[in-house]
Amino acid sequence: MAQIAHQISDETIEYVGILAKLELSGEEKEQAKADMGRMLDYIDKLNELDTEGVEPLTHVFDTVNVFREDVVTGTDEREELLANAPGVKDGMFKVPRTVE
Repeated sequence: MAQIAHQISDETIEYVGILAKLELSGEEKEQAKADMGRMLDYIDKLNELDTEGVEPLTHVFDTVNVFREDVVTGTDEREELLANAPGVKDGMFKVPRTVE
């Protein structure tokens, strides 16, 4: 398969600049056009690879979910915690007012 040289239009660069909220100079626009063309050429090169029979990957390492199950480990220690509070009101810590 022959490599296709992609031509990126000025309108495409303007549109991408708007989406990215960038103000590009004329020189930067030309550089962006060249860069985008090279990226698309590289993608075309990757499309030449024979991937027949290759299983898709979700991750390069063969891992499984490492999350643990949610297990309740503590008990209601409210009374013990509030015993250390300088002030208690309605089962909660009572603190000095910070906003007048």
